[in-house]
Amino acid sequence: MTEELRLQPRLQLLADLVPQNARLADVGTDHGYLPVYLLQKKYITSAIAADIGAEPLEHARRTARQYGVEEQLRFLRCDGLQGIDPKDVDTVVIAGMGGETIIHILSQAPWTKNGDTMLLLQPMTKQEELRRWLNENGYAQYAERLVRDKNYLYPVFTVCGGAQTALSVGEIYGGLDIEVDPLAGEYLAQRIRRLTQAVDGLLKGGSADNARRAQELGEIITALKERRDAL
Repeated sequence: MTEELRLQPRLQLLADLVPQNARLADVGTDHGYLPVYLLQKKYITSAIAADIGAEPLEHARRTARQYGVEEQLRFLRCDGLQGIDPKDVDTVVIAGMGGETIIHILSQAPWTKNGDTMLLLQPMTKQEELRRWLNENGYAQYAERLVRDKNYLYPVFTVCGGAQTALSVGEIYGGLDIEVDPLAGEYLAQRIRRLTQAVDGLLKGGSADNARRAQELGEIITALKERRDAL
């Protein structure tokens, strides 16, 4: 009997957000845990495990073989979404990489904003830069979900193509509609703490430019505190 794959919390949240019967592309699949899990559960129709490296794809192939779904999973070595036919997928997961890398991947695949594709994005860093870029480049972002994994909080963005009103600075740095999430207060506190550390570093520099930037960050901190206090 084939053993059942279990996911760490970060990947489990992504799995929970994938629509049933999706045609999935998992970009930067690494060990392939997410598509393997969803195929094993018979929750999705098809899946592509994509990665820029040969070694991660071999890891994914071994995972798929171990859990009995190797024949159902397509393995594709490519840079981001290059080489993936938009007709083959309706859901794209890009997780476990920096926000700037996610921006690069999406900018090379303009079909992702055609309105027919759901994007589940989980940036490890530069979350505010990704939110801003999405908002300014033809993507509509919906409510974020938060998950704690290994003592760190991660947001997952649900995104698709379409116009969206301009985000406030509090949304860019603190997330969209996270107030319903039980981890919202902790996430906002985490954001405030990091920005406060940045302000302290800037003020030690002593230059006029640093002072101006510290003031800008101070205004962002105020906006985040207002959101946190309103919870």
